Amino acid sequence: MTQEELDALMSGDVDLDELEEESPEDENRSAEPTLSKENVEIEHDAEEYTVSASKNWPPPPPTDDHKMVHQLDDVTKESEEKASEIFDHIEKISDELMEAEGTLAVVVDSLESNIELFKTLAEKFPDVLAFKEQLEKNKASKETIETHIQSLQDHGDSIMNVMDIMQYQDIHRQKIERVINVMRALSGYMNELFAGKIDDSKRVSSAHHLPGDTGTEDVVSADDIEALLASFEK
Repeated sequence: MTQEELDALMSGDVDLDELEEESPEDENRSAEPTLSKENVEIEHDAEEYTVSASKNWPPPPPTDDHKMVHQLDDVTKESEEKASEIFDHIEKISDELMEAEGTLAVVVDSLESNIELFKTLAEKFPDVLAFKEQLEKNKASKETIETHIQSLQDHGDSIMNVMDIMQYQDIHRQKIERVINVMRALSGYMNELFAGKIDDSKRVSSAHHLPGDTGTEDVVSADDIEALLASFEK
């Protein structure tokens, strides 16, 4: 039943007996929409929606996966958490490097004492080759350890550079938060711009079909008809 037929029924221009005599086949046949390329709409599955510049997608469904501010809030939160974890790991590595450097410095002090001792012994006992051999071995060990100490210091400097670079993550977070604030301000402005004096719950519902509309002729369900007939009986 179309909206026009329902209006005629309510005004008394249509006989209910004639309306009931209409065969179901005719009613079903008249209710079947005529399909054409113009009125066939392509339905898109929200689960298959992917952002792509090469596809002419409609606006995405307002799920949590597509809410822009929601996504940006997650990015800033997760980014800050991961950055904090990275800083913790870097700090731990830096502390271990400094501890290793201090341990090797103690070993160097011991080797220097040995070098002075074997140097004195080699000078007083030039015929004893063991003193000269131990002197050379201690010198070589000292050079090796000093090389490792320098390597540890270089790694420490590299870690400091990484920590300086990681400071940009905080700048990026602040930029994203500024974008979020602008988007929220625009959302509030649009809400104020389209605000009305009447509460939405008190507004009259819009008509489902107007003259000239296509694809909305069959807007009255069987339940609506039964409810209407029941109201007439009362």
